[in-house]
Amino acid sequence: MMQGVNRPARKPRSTARGRQGSLRGGVLTRMKASTVERYSDPVIEASVARIEAVSRLMDDLFEIPGTNVRVGLDAIIGLVPIVGDLISQAVSSYIIWEARQLGVSRFTMGRMIANSALDTVVGIIPVAGDAFDVMFRANRKNLALLKGHLAKHGHVRRRGAGAGPVIDVTARSVA
Repeated sequence: MMQGVNRPARKPRSTARGRQGSLRGGVLTRMKASTVERYSDPVIEASVARIEAVSRLMDDLFEIPGTNVRVGLDAIIGLVPIVGDLISQAVSSYIIWEARQLGVSRFTMGRMIANSALDTVVGIIPVAGDAFDVMFRANRKNLALLKGHLAKHGHVRRRGAGAGPVIDVTARSVA
């Protein structure tokens, strides 16, 4: 081996769908590349981080090998008839409670409760409910509703390209 040759640092391995992998302790870990949103209040930011963690845990924790389908504990716990779906509902209720603490409107709260209730009621059906649990991600939908509410009410702090004011111009051609 030649000494004194400068080699560039290796980039983390890139995998499908924008994920990057890193080698830690001999184990390849995968991380999703996602946009981190900043909120005007650290309390809101911490609350949204907790909700994101619970949502990820319940709706898309594992990827089924050989497919693009992700499942979470909601689908796995839902395999236990009735009791599993009630446990999943209790965890989903935490997300709704946390959103209420952040001051979500009654309309948005109603939509979140409807998503969670639909997931629980259909999830109780033995085989079709389990398939529904995999496809209908109530916790992810509720997270999106919460983020939409926070953005609408000015709690999201934007930085970087495209973060400034929007200038709306109508161009007319003069003939």
